[in-house]
Amino acid sequence: MRHKKEVKMNKEELDFILQEGEGFKIEFKENFDSKSLSKEITAFANSEGGRIFLGVSDNGAIKGIKISNRLKSQIQDIANNCDPSVKVDFEEIGNVLAVNILEGSNKPYKCSDGFFIRIGPNSQKMKRDDIVKMILNIGNKRFDELITDVKEYDLELVESYLKKAGITSKMDKSALFNLGVANDKGCLNNAGILFFTKNPKRDLINAYISCVRYKGIEKVNIIDRKDFEGDLISQVENSIEFVNRNTKLSYKIKGLYREEIPEYPVEAIREAVLNAVMHRDYFEKGANVQIDIFDDKLTVTNFGGLLKPLTKENLGTLAVRRNPFIADLFYRIHFVEKMGTGINRIKEACKKHGDISFEIETNGYFIARFKLKKKVLHELEKTREKTREKTREKIILLIKENPKITQEELAEKTKISIKGVEWNLVQLKQKGMLKRIGPDKGGYWEILKLN
Repeated sequence: MRHKKEVKMNKEELDFILQEGEGFKIEFKENFDSKSLSKEITAFANSEGGRIFLGVSDNGAIKGIKISNRLKSQIQDIANNCDPSVKVDFEEIGNVLAVNILEGSNKPYKCSDGFFIRIGPNSQKMKRDDIVKMILNIGNKRFDELITDVKEYDLELVESYLKKAGITSKMDKSALFNLGVANDKGCLNNAGILFFTKNPKRDLINAYISCVRYKGIEKVNIIDRKDFEGDLISQVENSIEFVNRNTKLSYKIKGLYREEIPEYPVEAIREAVLNAVMHRDYFEKGANVQIDIFDDKLTVTNFGGLLKPLTKENLGTLAVRRNPFIADLFYRIHFVEKMGTGINRIKEACKKHGDISFEIETNGYFIARFKLKKKVLHELEKTREKTREKTREKIILLIKENPKITQEELAEKTKISIKGVEWNLVQLKQKGMLKRIGPDKGGYWEILKLN
């Protein structure tokens, strides 16, 4: 959090913050309201600190406020009356007053209306379990806020992010500080490394997503695999592309138009992947986010069980963040909607799709499992069997033309793998349609009968 320093915030920096909008460490208040202000001050003190801008509307428009020593004194009294008292300082930028709240060193803090904490761009009242958890975790730092000695960042990634966030202000050295990903010396925190360096895995060994497409319903035969190790935004986007590439697309005719129907609801998978990268336990160096696609299901797995007071039953009703900076950065570019509603959106998307069931497993890992319903699996199996029959028919025709054709030649002409050719040849032999005469090399195939 910002400390008092000789160089105060300038108009350009304020303009950047106004475009950035409210977030994990930024709050706008058009007018002075002691009750509302006390909640925000305690929420920031109980979180990682933040700034309240008086004289600014919720949508970032400057309305202005009359700044006086009396106003500052009233705000200071509010901070002093918190239990324990909260440290604040002030900055004036024209007719806007910035109230800087330092992260508290004596948590939890309370105002007359209770205990509050910052969740994304909102201040949320803490329940008993939240307070107990905070007390137990005092002194423990969240992964995404930890400052590193890394100062190098990729300018293109920062400019791309600012564009996605709708920020048109010119990029300068204060941008990363105002995004909450660097300190005033330019050192990135872990969130900054994940978002604004091209190879975060260089500094954070487990910061990548593995995607695998298997043949069948078990982790045996791999059809396609890719590890995505770039910045966190590209990891998410590339993973969704991998899923689209390795799942089926069907069509439904509605009037004069053809509607594309993906095998899995794309918005639900995207939400599950975002949930994984926001909630995973990055302190665990032996695990990464994993996306596995099978014939009958798709799973998204990340290391990190549910944070208290979350349970499987109240998921979707509470917003608890393991990595609030990461969540806030996604929120600012509209990858995430209202905090804490992701699971409900997944359920709704699966319900709307109609052919997918969704379930969650939490056992130290968090597994989002999307399963094709039985009727869909039955239809898929019928489709696959028709495809296999056509492949076997083509193999028979190729053998009829050239009884000495090799498996390699069959694989090339049928566009399937060698293993696929071997499997189909076994099926044909078991059905009594085909027989091998002579050795593997130098022998030939004999067609016995045709169905």
